[in-house]
Amino acid sequence: MNLADKRIVVTGGSGFLGQYVVSQLQSRGCGSVFVPRSREYDLRHEADIDAMLEAFRPDVIIHLAAVVGGIGENQRNPGKFFYDNLVMGAHLIEHARLFGVEKFVCIGTVCCYPKFTPVPFQESSLWDGYPEETNAPYGLAKKMMLVQSQAYRKQYGFNSIYLLPVNLFGPGDNFDLESSHVIPAIIRKCVEAGERGEESITLWGDGSATREFIYAGDAAKGILLAAERYDGEEPVNIGSGQEVSIKELAESIARLTGYEGRIVWDTSKPNGQPRRCLDVRLAKQYFGFEAETNIRQGLKQTIDWYKEHRASARRNNPN
Repeated sequence: MNLADKRIVVTGGSGFLGQYVVSQLQSRGCGSVFVPRSREYDLRHEADIDAMLEAFRPDVIIHLAAVVGGIGENQRNPGKFFYDNLVMGAHLIEHARLFGVEKFVCIGTVCCYPKFTPVPFQESSLWDGYPEETNAPYGLAKKMMLVQSQAYRKQYGFNSIYLLPVNLFGPGDNFDLESSHVIPAIIRKCVEAGERGEESITLWGDGSATREFIYAGDAAKGILLAAERYDGEEPVNIGSGQEVSIKELAESIARLTGYEGRIVWDTSKPNGQPRRCLDVRLAKQYFGFEAETNIRQGLKQTIDWYKEHRASARRNNPN
């Protein structure tokens, strides 16, 4: 598919990952890229979805919009995270089918995987158990888009693909400590503690959990390669394939920010899923994607960006 010839809607296009996707679409010569804003088109409501489709008349939809946050936000809002993500995905896919959208790109989440998935996570393991409890409602809601995509392909011939990005990071991330993910939260804590001369920072868990991270610009590249080259029913991981413990991550961020204080682990708080690392072979095989940015390089760029944009970076990104 030549995306430059298509009218493309990117839901969540003003968010963190969405800004990278929109920028890369524009750099590829796509002149008809549309970003519906939630204040005009609430994707939980079918009438708003129909209005959005009529307004933009897309050939392709890349569905990035999600209600999402770190462990704390998931624990505080399990019902909201489940409902909002479920109805957005279900309504949007159904109305896109009825409207005759040529291709639908579903963006799932690594939270779809079972809590004790063998590492590296293979796409074939998605249904081998229940997700980690703190983010299960969110993960299961997003996972239903895979079920819907495969069912619609079988019954209606609807070309919907499903991608599973691992944890994202990079410049432009959300640094609000109430809702941010682990990398921006640790960066902000280290920078602010260093400026205040504080002797320690406190982080959740015991640091033993492992995670895989992908630079947001790399994830956007993988999504667009899939949109261009992949038309299959199988879910496909989008990641770097590199696993790091939260303890190692925190120590790296402390070094890169110049913070010399102690890291205290609050073991009364959950670690989340014990390990996360994706098998990324299918993405390379099906559409030629490999991540390019190593974590140290990406962390340095993210820290530099945060220091330069601190006032705006502390607030949630708009949807």
